[in-house]
Amino acid sequence: MPDDTLPPLPGQTERLRLDKWLWAARFYKTRGLAADEIDKGRIQVNEQVAKASRELKAGDRVDIRQGALVRTVIVQALSTVRGPAPQAQRLYEETADSVARRDAHQEARKLAAEPAESIAHGRPTKRDRRTLGDWQRWSASLD
Repeated sequence: MPDDTLPPLPGQTERLRLDKWLWAARFYKTRGLAADEIDKGRIQVNEQVAKASRELKAGDRVDIRQGALVRTVIVQALSTVRGPAPQAQRLYEETADSVARRDAHQEARKLAAEPAESIAHGRPTKRDRRTLGDWQRWSASLD
């Protein structure tokens, strides 16, 4: 079904704050979390570091850094309403390069060694901790 036959999104508008759009597009669970990530410089709009109050419009490119992964999306629509996931996915289109990076990152995580396998004998016992050379007993009374 072509996109032009889809019904309009509820709360659709011409311009919208970046933090509201990230929340409505379900990149972050709350608007406050979205604003925090923007303040930390993890979100760029059109290759420029953005502020939470930055107004988005359709066609803007948004780069979202989540951990080691950078997702690049093109804004398709703006909505002030946070709807279900299929409705939120209509608000943006992820670039082919971003999808390829995400798939490569996911594959690398699958092939990475399990962190727990690097522990030879499990958690150290109390006796093992006592024999460690660099271990120091800490006491609040010593400070």
